[in-house]
Amino acid sequence: MRTNVFVKDRVAIVGAGLTLFRRRMLETPRELAWEAARMALEQAGIELKDVDCVVIGTAPDAFDGVHLNGEYLADGAGAAGRPHVRVYVGGATGVMVPIAAWWHAASGLCDVVLAVAEEKMSPAHPHPQGVFAYIWDPVLERPLGPNLLWIFALEMRRYMHVCGASKEDIALVAVKNKRNALDHPAAQAAANITVEDVLRSEVLVWPVQRLDVSPVTDGAAALVIAREKVARRLTDTPVWIEGVGWTLDNTHWYNRELAYPRYLEYAARMAYRMAGIERPWREIDVAEPYDPFDYKELHHIEGLMLARRCEAWRLLKEGYFDRDGELPTSPSGGLLGVGNPIAAAGLMKVAEIFWQLRYEAGRRQVKKPVHKGVAQAWGDLMQAATVIVLSN
Repeated sequence: MRTNVFVKDRVAIVGAGLTLFRRRMLETPRELAWEAARMALEQAGIELKDVDCVVIGTAPDAFDGVHLNGEYLADGAGAAGRPHVRVYVGGATGVMVPIAAWWHAASGLCDVVLAVAEEKMSPAHPHPQGVFAYIWDPVLERPLGPNLLWIFALEMRRYMHVCGASKEDIALVAVKNKRNALDHPAAQAAANITVEDVLRSEVLVWPVQRLDVSPVTDGAAALVIAREKVARRLTDTPVWIEGVGWTLDNTHWYNRELAYPRYLEYAARMAYRMAGIERPWREIDVAEPYDPFDYKELHHIEGLMLARRCEAWRLLKEGYFDRDGELPTSPSGGLLGVGNPIAAAGLMKVAEIFWQLRYEAGRRQVKKPVHKGVAQAWGDLMQAATVIVLSN
C-alpha cells in the first residue's frame, strides 16, 4: 500500500551507464558526465531529445575545481535547454540523485529524467582530504585538528569495542569486496587479497589502515528514469523504484553512539515503509551498502536492518554476505573494489542493483533469484543517509 498520496505514477529505471573508475582520468568532468549519460540513453533506447528533465549530483565544487558545478556540468550532463537541478548531500549525493529524479517523474512534472552523478577528485591538491579542512565547527572541533580519517577511526574503534569485532573480522569486508570487483570491467582497486594483506598495510589513523579504505577516484554514472507509461513502452523489464528514504541527523557526532548508524535506520524505515517492506532481512534479496571503509559496510548492513546490531561481522565470517550467500552485499565490489568518486559511487550502487534485478550483471550476477534490492549512501559527519528500494 502506498503511503505517498502525492505520487501520481509509478516510476522505473530503464537504462544505466558507468564510466571507468580510475585516478587521474584524462577526461574533463563534463566529458565523464556525458560518457555515462550516453551509455544510459543507449541502454534505454532513447536519445537526448527525449529527455524532459536532468538531475545532476556532485560532491564539493572543489573536487572539480570550479564554482557552481551544476551549471558547469549542465551541457555535459545533457541539461542544456531543459530544466535541471543539482543535488548535494556529501557522500549521500549518489543515491539522492535518483531520489530527486524519482520525485520529478512521480509528481508528473517530467516523463523522462536523466540522472547523472560525476566526481573528479584527482585535481584536489595536495590530496582530496584537503577539501574537507573547513567543514569543522570552528569552536568545538577545528582546534583539535581533525580530518575525516581521524573521525572515522574513532567510529571504527567504537564499533569494534561495542560489538566485539576484531581487525581480522572487519578486514574480511575488504577481502570480499576487492575479490568481487575482479569481475567488474570498470573497477579501479580489484584485487585478490588476504586478511593478512590488510593487516600489513600502512596504518593511517589506528585502527584504519590503507586497505581498509576505498581509493581516490574519478568517474561518472547515469540512469534514465521514466514514468510508468513511458517505461513500459521502452522496455519489457523495467526496474521499479518502490521506496525512497533520506535523513539528516544533527552535526554533533560526538554526542551520539558511534557504534550504530541511527541516521541510516531512520532513512531505511522511510524507504521500507513506502515499499511495503516489513522484514527487510527476509524480503531484500541483494544489497549495495555504502562501503568507503570496510567497517562501514558492516555498520550500514545493520543500519539497513539486514542484520541485528553487532551481528553483521559474525554473518560475514559465515559467508552470509558473499555473492553466493544468503544475502549478497556489494556483489559489484563496492567502493573498496570498484572505486569511490563520491557522488558517482552512490549512483554506481543504484545502477548495480538495477543490473542485478535485470539479470544483466554478467559475472557479477548473484547466484540466487532476485526480486528486491536496496542501495544506500552516506555523507557528511556521520549524519546524512539516502536509501532506495528497487524491484523487478
